Amino acid sequence: MKLRLALAQINPTVGDLAGNTALITQSVDQAVAAGAHIAIFPEMVLTGYPVEDLALRPSFQVASKSALTALATQLDKSIVSIVGYLDQVDGKPQNMVAVIAGGQVKARYTKCHLPNYGVFDEFRNFVAGDSTLVVRIHGIDVGIAICEDLWIDGGITAQLAERTPGLVIVPNGSPYERAKDDVRLALVTKRAREAKAPLAYVNMTGGQDDLVFDGDSIVVNSDGAVIARAPQFEDGVMIVDVDVAAGTSTPDVIISEDSVEIAKPSIPGIAHLLGDEEEMWNAIVVGLRDYVRKNGFTSVLVGLSGGIDSALVAALAIDALGPDRVHGVAMPSKYSSEHSIEDAQLMAANTGLGFRIIEIQKMVDAFLKEVELTGLAEENVQARVRGTTLMGLSNQHGHLVLATGNKSELACGYSTLYGDAVGGYAPIKDIYKTDVWALSRWRNQVAADAGEVPPIPERSITKEPSAELRPDQKDSDSLPEYEVLDKVLKAYVDDDLGRDALIAAGFDKALVMRVISMVDRAEYKRRQYPPGTKVSKRAFGKDRRLPMTSKWREL
Repeated sequence: MKLRLALAQINPTVGDLAGNTALITQSVDQAVAAGAHIAIFPEMVLTGYPVEDLALRPSFQVASKSALTALATQLDKSIVSIVGYLDQVDGKPQNMVAVIAGGQVKARYTKCHLPNYGVFDEFRNFVAGDSTLVVRIHGIDVGIAICEDLWIDGGITAQLAERTPGLVIVPNGSPYERAKDDVRLALVTKRAREAKAPLAYVNMTGGQDDLVFDGDSIVVNSDGAVIARAPQFEDGVMIVDVDVAAGTSTPDVIISEDSVEIAKPSIPGIAHLLGDEEEMWNAIVVGLRDYVRKNGFTSVLVGLSGGIDSALVAALAIDALGPDRVHGVAMPSKYSSEHSIEDAQLMAANTGLGFRIIEIQKMVDAFLKEVELTGLAEENVQARVRGTTLMGLSNQHGHLVLATGNKSELACGYSTLYGDAVGGYAPIKDIYKTDVWALSRWRNQVAADAGEVPPIPERSITKEPSAELRPDQKDSDSLPEYEVLDKVLKAYVDDDLGRDALIAAGFDKALVMRVISMVDRAEYKRRQYPPGTKVSKRAFGKDRRLPMTSKWREL
């Protein structure tokens, strides 16, 4: 027998119960129009995800339950809908999905395995469930799991497999990180084979603070072979016909026994996999666009230095918002080179973003006339005048300021607090400098292949990086060469290797000691840096949490 599923890969907003309800209703209508029998939605789609400590607030718990009850009456009664939401049981919050049919909630399943690592704090926010759920729909015994339930060997999915469901449905709120799509597919394949049943995995899309969800919803058959796969970073409802066996289990709830027929089979699609740079680009664009949109901003402001970091941020912002909503400002001092201004102007000419030049030297001189500073303190006055200028323009015009620091700089503390570290969002804070170059070259090549003007000036990519805060300054005066530095940082920050392990891995001892010292001293700076899209397995912020005050040293 075939059952038609509709996987709603959509983009909810945390706390927007009315907006999310409308999004769900629209998707159900699409599913009905396509002849689907079950519409499947992501984890906590009604509330948005992750809700963090909103889950602990009784008023929000009650509002979620009320919204679910109202939603059930609004949904088309000819289809069964699987909807994630926040419930309150005996005064305690639970991450649940509701099985809605005929205008009523017919069954509920509570997430059993609560992740408590990386960006996840679910053990803090929810109370875990402890039992499986099998619901009979059109004679098919459908088992349900939620996201992390799928990742635990021998856990609740093993118990579900013992109940021999005819179909397994898994709503997810699985954030993007590099190469995670390969891991997901292997996991989905493994669980389908264990259950000896087809498995439908639906994931949400869109940005939420520093997380971005990439969709990548997957349906596999009982052998684990891919039947359909949705594109990453695209909203939509994927329709899939699945071969299922009826009456395989003893259900907890029976919704319908009648079998169904599909007059005209649908042709499933399998989206092509994105390359590494294309994945990262899309993740950052979606994360930035949703941060701007969901927080009520209409435009962004970038300090355009003529360097590669600010050029990349501007190009990302243009792809996210359009050039008419992106504004750049060059703020030269007496140490700024002519080519820096020229490259910033060329960036504006290539893309059509708004651009102006504000000379800062008189402001710097006025500051130094009143406060005697020398050396590094004097250099940083330039950065702080630029930061103040950006925030002033933000206040005046309502732009969201985008910080332009990359992960290499953040790791080593190579930034100025209240200077280049100002802003409301930092799009490239989780990509290393070598990734900055790779993404810039990739984006320019995409433009060239399409017959368009590459957005990023070639000289911004090829010239040696410099903060231009003193004569002939280069980043390499303060940092190891980025190609070497990034390898050490990935091992120390992303992989958490200590000093001895780094040296054993072949890194020079003096280099290791130098890099570790810079990273450890800069924790207080990173705590004050704006949020930005997570793309790595260990981003600064929720992923990597270290004390600012600590006597522990790897040195």
